[in-house]
Amino acid sequence: MRTLNLEEVKKSLDGIVEVNDNGVKIINEEAVRKGLIDNLIYTAVFGEDDAKRFSRWLIRAIAVEFGAIPASIHDLYVNGMGREKLDRWFTVPAMNIRGMSYDVMRRIFKIAVERDMTAFILEIAKSEIGYTYQRPEEYASCALAAAVKEGYRGPVFIQGDHFQFKAKNYFEDPEKELKAIQDLTKEAIEAGFYNIDIDPSTLVDYSKPTLIEQQYHNYLNTAKMTAFIREVEPEGITVSVGGEIGHIGGKNSTPEEFEAFMEGYLQTLKEYGEDLPYISKISVQTGTEHGGIPLPDGSIAKVKLDFSVLEVIGEVARNKYSMSGAVQHGASTLPDELFHKFPEVKASEIHLATGFQNIIYDHLPEEMKKEIYAYLKENFSNEWKEGWTEEQFIYKLRKKGFGPFKKQFWDLPSDIKENILDALEAKFRFLFDQLKVYDTKKYTDEYIKPVKVLPKKPE
Repeated sequence: MRTLNLEEVKKSLDGIVEVNDNGVKIINEEAVRKGLIDNLIYTAVFGEDDAKRFSRWLIRAIAVEFGAIPASIHDLYVNGMGREKLDRWFTVPAMNIRGMSYDVMRRIFKIAVERDMTAFILEIAKSEIGYTYQRPEEYASCALAAAVKEGYRGPVFIQGDHFQFKAKNYFEDPEKELKAIQDLTKEAIEAGFYNIDIDPSTLVDYSKPTLIEQQYHNYLNTAKMTAFIREVEPEGITVSVGGEIGHIGGKNSTPEEFEAFMEGYLQTLKEYGEDLPYISKISVQTGTEHGGIPLPDGSIAKVKLDFSVLEVIGEVARNKYSMSGAVQHGASTLPDELFHKFPEVKASEIHLATGFQNIIYDHLPEEMKKEIYAYLKENFSNEWKEGWTEEQFIYKLRKKGFGPFKKQFWDLPSDIKENILDALEAKFRFLFDQLKVYDTKKYTDEYIKPVKVLPKKPE
């Protein structure tokens, strides 16, 4: 695969896609899916700036015309789950795809088409945007191109995960840190991320005497960000906003903490407008840690996960605030036998990332792994914590190999790549079955009405 220059991109459209003032008209759908979309996404990721910009716009225009439309999950969460109107419960998987994004997402959309599955989210965290070298527009392009390639028509839920405040930066200069999160959020929304998880839970101060004082900087900034999102979201779209009360890896959350947070948050949000739609879900801490806890031999420690946290806080969220419920983070390295429990306790969403990364690394050629690990040791030795073995360091840091080696991941020989993708697909199928998200198209058809939004065509 090679990138196209701008003239080649334009020429590749002949007889397949017609560009007009309002977007595009698809003339030959088969040709779009057979080859054009592959060339466009490769150029959108690795091409020269002008060809890259135009390819990204084309992918979005083609997807919207095709029927794969960036959407917010807000109405399903608030009007369906929040009011308990669904005839069965499912837990929406939110998947962080760190490498080989287009190919990995294709497998997800392949399953979605086959199993009438639309209640799933593709997401990327603020930290991942940095170390995987995937800005929001690129990530959204991968998602939409994958949907078109696999013939998926329906809402495409793309999410900004953990748009997190850094406590040190915030307490040095609150306005500057808030502005940085706002800038990233605006960039993401313009790229088609109509689901944003705000995370000022890093600012919770447990030294304060009361719960509401502990949550002060958290609810204050969640309210400010909610108001900001309502200002910049496209007309006709209510971006789904998530809040967080328990910093993942910290102490377990309680219903009392949640209610204190909501009291302060809703009161503060009223200062920005009487009827602003508020958060649709709440992330809580149940005993997990992002990526799992590696032991000295590189294996992962068993985690005691408290499902009652999800159940009890979720119940309060639905009954008192018509929110979808509680969200589980840091779950992809949990034992397989636990996943069926998330729908049982009515968790509304579950975030999955490291387990997929582990599958990719498990199937990589040894030579490539050695090259990546040598790079990590050379460039990130300052992150090697005291007492860590080399196995622990590699396990915790290998996520940072996805950015510098992005092209090598994309260009892996087809037999190696297929091996990785087959293993990932098997994992996806297992998780989707356990979380009960097959046959969810009828629910999104009822609650989600995607709005076609197309940015201005690049000059």
